[in-house]
Amino acid sequence: MFKCGFYVLLLGGVANGFVYNKVGAPTNAATFVSIESQRCALNSNDESSFSRESFGKILASSALTCALVFGGSSMALADGQTKDFKLPPIDFSDKSRCSFNSSAMGQANAARDKLYDLRMCDLSGKDASGFDLSGVIMTKTNVSNTKFVESQFSKAYLHDSNFDGSDFTNGIVDRASFKGSSLRGTIFTNAVLTGTSFEDSDVENADFTDAYIGDFDIRLLCKNPTLKGENPTTGADTALSVGCGGFKK
Repeated sequence: MFKCGFYVLLLGGVANGFVYNKVGAPTNAATFVSIESQRCALNSNDESSFSRESFGKILASSALTCALVFGGSSMALADGQTKDFKLPPIDFSDKSRCSFNSSAMGQANAARDKLYDLRMCDLSGKDASGFDLSGVIMTKTNVSNTKFVESQFSKAYLHDSNFDGSDFTNGIVDRASFKGSSLRGTIFTNAVLTGTSFEDSDVENADFTDAYIGDFDIRLLCKNPTLKGENPTTGADTALSVGCGGFKK
């Protein structure tokens, strides 16, 4: 039933301190050791003696490990799509906190050596073109008229912030959430917007020309009542730039 070469991922997938609803080999070391060691210990016994009680113990131990991993104060990632995500207090004593810092650890998993917290920062009019800002947390952050040309945002938490007039041309915004943010006049020309949420955001006068957006995400975006107007910089019609012609609101 259990073989040492077969990885069982309990309680969803675990990677870099986050849970993903899929099956595969866990990459979080603590969870991997907990599950793998117990699985192999079971394998050393007669498989026919495997019981509900034994399996329950594995689940309980794995759940405890996950709690320890997720509950740590040193969590360095923020999953933009996780609902009811509990953020730690802002460290206002860190005077260098409000600055753009490109990650050198790889965009795919938004890995960083510490929490990238830009909450309540004023970075309007700055140039962060080409930066890897994956894993960033923004709440009540002012990045209006900021250049994010060819920048990368993976698993970014971008809630209730001001992105008015910002430029994401050729950028990659993957599995991020702009929930409650203002994106009036923002440019997303030729950007990749995969798995990104614009729930409750204001996208009036934004330009999505040639942006890559999945069909499901387009349907959701086309239902946004603020999807109207014309971009003041490019002149593009907002609704037409998304391609809402074939979708009913």
